[in-house]
Amino acid sequence: MNSFVESANTPDTDFPLANLPLGVFRRGEADAPRIGVAIGDRVLDLEGCREAGFLAGLDEQTEAACGAHDLNELMEVGDVPALRRVLQELLRADSEAKPEQHLRAISDVEMLLPARIGDYTDFYASIHHATNVGSMFRPDNPLLPNYKWMPIGYHGRASSIVVSGTPIQRPSGQTRDDANQPPDADRHHRPTFGPSKRLDYELELGMFIGRGNRLGEPIPIGEARDAAFGFCLVNDWSARDIQTWEYQPLGPFLAKSFATSISPWVVTREALEPFRVKAAPQDPEALPHLSDDVAYDINVEVWLQSAKMTEPMRLSRGNFRDMYWTVAQLIAHHTSNGCNLRPGDLLASGTISGPSKDSRGCLLELTWRGTEPLQLPTGETRKFLEDGDEVILRAYCERDGLRVGFGECRGKIQA
Repeated sequence: MNSFVESANTPDTDFPLANLPLGVFRRGEADAPRIGVAIGDRVLDLEGCREAGFLAGLDEQTEAACGAHDLNELMEVGDVPALRRVLQELLRADSEAKPEQHLRAISDVEMLLPARIGDYTDFYASIHHATNVGSMFRPDNPLLPNYKWMPIGYHGRASSIVVSGTPIQRPSGQTRDDANQPPDADRHHRPTFGPSKRLDYELELGMFIGRGNRLGEPIPIGEARDAAFGFCLVNDWSARDIQTWEYQPLGPFLAKSFATSISPWVVTREALEPFRVKAAPQDPEALPHLSDDVAYDINVEVWLQSAKMTEPMRLSRGNFRDMYWTVAQLIAHHTSNGCNLRPGDLLASGTISGPSKDSRGCLLELTWRGTEPLQLPTGETRKFLEDGDEVILRAYCERDGLRVGFGECRGKIQA
């Protein structure tokens, strides 16, 4: 399908008529947040469309939710397939009622967080990432026994999730360098407090929860994928030196909670249906309550631009289909104990890494804990991120001439 918005018809656009991701924007600082739909290089104002009667074909709840200040209500009660049909008819090249007066250039608006994120969970769903990291710290036992039986995750910090483009402050914390210390000196070796020297990014995909579930009522595996309203890019920034010192025995804390960046556009589950593929086999087979084999063929990339570079360079390229645990398995496992997920909750996949070196989704893996520095076009090297570095995440699906993209997730490191 072609759109009357010409930029939506170019082969390399992330936002064709088949995509229509949802986000929240404002036209100026004094303007209230509004829900928008990306189409080419434009954003369609749904509140304006609602007031003008363009959404009259929707049910009352969905139409009302389109006038909210965030996506939570639409996630909970909205009929997304119906909304997509109405919007596609409005934006088609041969549309008789073109809502041109409600289109604005994306570059002219400020994108905000798409939802009120009540809770945030980060998983560890890539077996390649888990094996690589385990090999660095436990060469003889890189993959722990529970990994192939359940998705491993931890509860993150929702308050420090920021939208793409927000500057990232280098965190401070306790670190300890044990490289030259004998084992029996552990208790006497004092840590130091200061800015992280091993700041890293993590390339992830995020899943926003739609209707969710009641406390005490798990979501069955056969219904779990439907609980995902849509997807975005996630950069779970990580201070590796702080993490090394603090993560035992309870796991990540200050090394992760200082910031998590997400892309502003939420690609709905319906838009990804053409890119469903069979997941890689699991060995051993998952327990019955986690049995699922549906993955998504999503290309993911990391780009880096230092302060001295005029153009970013691509560091890695992987694919979401290489994850060991599927979207449905993450959601089913999260609720299997009766934990309730609510509209707007965010679940992140964990670092997306593939089997090859150029598909590793973080610097910890790419530089193998700093022992294999990256060479930049300027002659600079990188073991971990320096001040002024900007990390850019991108993702897109392609099949049979159809492309659906996620836009970008950007963040620049500040001292």
